[in-house]
This record gives sequence, C-alpha cells and structure tokens, in this order.
Amino acid sequence: MTDATSPPSTFVDVAGGHPVTSSQTVFHGLVWDVQSDTVALRGGDTVVRQVVRHPGAVAVLVLDDDDRVLVVHQYRHPAQATLWELPAGLLDAPGEDPLVAAGRELWEETGHVADRWWVLVDFLTTPGFCDEAIRIYLARGARLADGPAHERHGEERDMAVDWAPLEELRDAILGGHLHNPSLLVGVLAACASRDSGWSRLRPADAGWELAPRPLRSPRPTQA
Repeated sequence: MTDATSPPSTFVDVAGGHPVTSSQTVFHGLVWDVQSDTVALRGGDTVVRQVVRHPGAVAVLVLDDDDRVLVVHQYRHPAQATLWELPAGLLDAPGEDPLVAAGRELWEETGHVADRWWVLVDFLTTPGFCDEAIRIYLARGARLADGPAHERHGEERDMAVDWAPLEELRDAILGGHLHNPSLLVGVLAACASRDSGWSRLRPADAGWELAPRPLRSPRPTQA
C-alpha cells in the first residue's frame, strides 16, 4: 500500500465565496447554527441564503486483513431509523486536528485503536444548504484498546459494533439497503481505491482543501 496524491485534473472544485453584504444568526443550536446571508452575485444580483453552519466531522473506515469493515449500528432520530455506519463524530473544538478526532471517535464508539492511517476521501454532505465537511480516513492494524471502555450515553449506549465484509456492504449499498452517507462514500471509495492497488491514498496529514470553517460562537451547554 503506497501513498500518492491524485494527478492534476481539469475537474477541480474551486474554493472561495461571493461577497456577503449582511449576515445574521437566526438559530443557535447545540451542534449547528442557521445563518441568513445576503450574497452579492456576479452581474449585480443579490440573493438571501439560509445556511446551516456545521463544525465538521470525521469518519473512519477500519479494514482488517480479511477486508472486513468495522461498523456500528446507531439509531438516528431525524431519519427515524437505525443505520449501519462507520465510526464517526464531530470536530469538537475549532482547529481540532481531524486525525486526532478520528482516533478519539474510533476508540469511543468501538473500543479500538489503529496503527496505520490514510486519508480515504473528503466530501460535503449537503452543499445546497449546509457547509458540513467530512473527512473519511482508512485505518489498518486495528485492535481493542487497553484499559476501561469509554462510557457511552444517549443513542450510543446500546449501539452494536460488528465487522462486515467490504463486498457485502458494497452490494447492500447498490441494492438500496444502506443509507448513511459516510458509509456509502467510504465503502465505495475503498472499493475503488483497492481496485487501483491503494496507490491513490493520501497521507493522514494531507491538506483538506474545503475544510470546515469554525463556528462564530461557542456552543450552548446541554442541561
């Protein structure tokens, strides 16, 4: 398995926004805000866009020597469904190292640590109305951590942890049976990367072109 950056391409997303002439936070939540921006477009047009501002997140696709993926089965109230997912979580603080966050989430959700890490893929979940950016890492050499397990709360308290064959997950995705976006993107990217001999993986500390932008204000304290 070798690390290499992708060759130059004609099709590259371009960072940079249009001027914002006014902005107001209309909702301040536990995790994300809603911001109303007045945006000056080219040609003199002005539009108002409401944006869900998100702190960003990381996910980890752990692959063992038998090409099995470490997955969790978590209830998601907005979807009214329990979904198979990759271990994942929020960037807890502005400027937090995403690799550090990924290692923390892997341990908290599954009790595992991993020896070797690469960047698998970066993506924006819903760029039409939300600025959430997610980085998915590929991790190898996973093992159960020494010491006591992390104490889980809420939906994570009874969350199942399992190993699933990569091909089985791929087929379930294409069959319309799995729906979590990080799992879908990560599994399909892993299949494509494996087919190319893992030669297109980026190093774990690779730059993040469209990295999450810090939220403007501290989060409310949960009761």
